[in-house]
Amino acid sequence: MIIVDRVTKTYGGQEALATTTFEFRSASTTVLLGPSGCGKSTLLRIILGLIRPDSGSVVIDGAELSAVNVDAVRHKVGYVIQDGGLFPHMTAAENVTLLARHLRLAGESVDSRLRELGDLAQLPANMLARYPAELSGGQRQRVGLMRALMLDPPTLLLDEPLGALDPITRNELQDQLKAIFQRLKKTVVLVTHDLVEAAYLGDTIALMRSGRIVQAGSLTELADQPADPYVTEFLNAQRRPAILEGAEA
Repeated sequence: MIIVDRVTKTYGGQEALATTTFEFRSASTTVLLGPSGCGKSTLLRIILGLIRPDSGSVVIDGAELSAVNVDAVRHKVGYVIQDGGLFPHMTAAENVTLLARHLRLAGESVDSRLRELGDLAQLPANMLARYPAELSGGQRQRVGLMRALMLDPPTLLLDEPLGALDPITRNELQDQLKAIFQRLKKTVVLVTHDLVEAAYLGDTIALMRSGRIVQAGSLTELADQPADPYVTEFLNAQRRPAILEGAEA
């Protein structure tokens, strides 16, 4: 479980994250949803310890995040960003096993875990010898996911992981991510601005605006019991165009 308690963040007097208290349930996928600049990525990076909040605390699986333990806590959290965030001078295999090698884990166990993750992410073994520039966007994202899962962390954070992909690849990876989330039962926090993606992948959707969580719940709850007019406005803005609905009729 992740507990965010009265966390705030400002930049140059501009409020990036208002006072925020929220619990991310264990073995569940919570989606931080909202437009660009609403604070969702800021909140995610505060949870990871990449950004220090101005006030408040973050507790991950019973450990309060601090300057003293931030590295140890990060080893228990997988992190995935757009396009995988891979090091271009390393092969896919080297990217995936980077932290494991840094921690001097046994080579045999690392190799075994690499094969296991390749099967999980459906990445052919021959792709692991390639460099990021030699991989497609979808393949790079799979490598990024494998790297995040290398140490089998109980928590997984994903920041717009599919935002840069074409629609077909994005749909394919959404299906794979959903299957992986259901299989591994990790605590997942995923950032997106896409309502369909949020509804498909999330057990809970936390809709954000101007640094605040406006409402959290299922898509049905947000649609049928909006806590604010903005909730309805956001949902309506992402409805499919009428021309597509007519084409399906």
